[in-house]
Amino acid sequence: MTQKIKKVAVIGTGLLGTQISMLSAYAGYKVSVYDTIAGAFDDTYKKLSTDFKAKGISPFIPWEHWEKCKVAINFTTDLGDALKEVDLVVEAITEDLEVKRKVFKQLGEAAPAKAILASNSSSLPVSRMEQSSGRPERCINTHFYYPLQGMIMVDLMPGTKTLPEVMEAGEAWIRSLRCIPLTVKKEILGFCFNSVWRAIKKQCLYMWANDFVDFRDIDRAWRVFTGMKMGPFALMDSVGLDTVYNIEMVYYNDSKDPKDKPPEALMEKIKKGELGVKSGKGFYIYPNPEFLKPDFLDPKK
Repeated sequence: MTQKIKKVAVIGTGLLGTQISMLSAYAGYKVSVYDTIAGAFDDTYKKLSTDFKAKGISPFIPWEHWEKCKVAINFTTDLGDALKEVDLVVEAITEDLEVKRKVFKQLGEAAPAKAILASNSSSLPVSRMEQSSGRPERCINTHFYYPLQGMIMVDLMPGTKTLPEVMEAGEAWIRSLRCIPLTVKKEILGFCFNSVWRAIKKQCLYMWANDFVDFRDIDRAWRVFTGMKMGPFALMDSVGLDTVYNIEMVYYNDSKDPKDKPPEALMEKIKKGELGVKSGKGFYIYPNPEFLKPDFLDPKK
């Protein structure tokens, strides 16, 4: 029998953690959000709102429901409080394996025995943190892609001992959020779409860092080809360049192939505090980036 999920807890209030909690509240779930920093949820909520309005994005959750969803979410800096009577916990913290293992250990100790533990990792299989939880049979990957911006797909992948009913519950929850589950049958770094996106991102960074092509022209080409409003570099700015770097390091640490190591030029931007949308500057300057200007795709420019 598929487990019934009623309460969801989200650990971490970065760009994706905040969106996952908003989606869950909008779908009618009882939602609690945990972060070590008081006010972190409000800060990210404001950044998302400002960024979407600047880009003219009509969000997946209509604007008139945003405040209602926000008010419905219980934000806390007390992990025990966040995990009370929870059925599903989604870890959405930094892309660092050791940190994730520590968090999964805490979740395994504090969450109810019935709770499913999910990782929103962009690349790391849950098999690498499941043992820390003490309940590997109840661990899954659920990786979201900017759902409030309309990217309503979620990678769903089991660990080494995940029970079929846990996968079924995860799929049912994803569908209830009006998102599309992308089920991965065998473990792979990056899951379904992120493996494809990673190949594109890697080549784009290589071409930029080695001065083959200006990053703006790569974005222009992508936008003309796909019809999307943002190119790869604008998307990386949205994710956060520090997060992009950490994800690329996951692939490099796995393969040890020098070709998989992210370019030093990307780290130089990070050292300068140029992290993308969240810092006001990445490849573009925010909140009014160049790619949003009418003449960005003007052939007469």
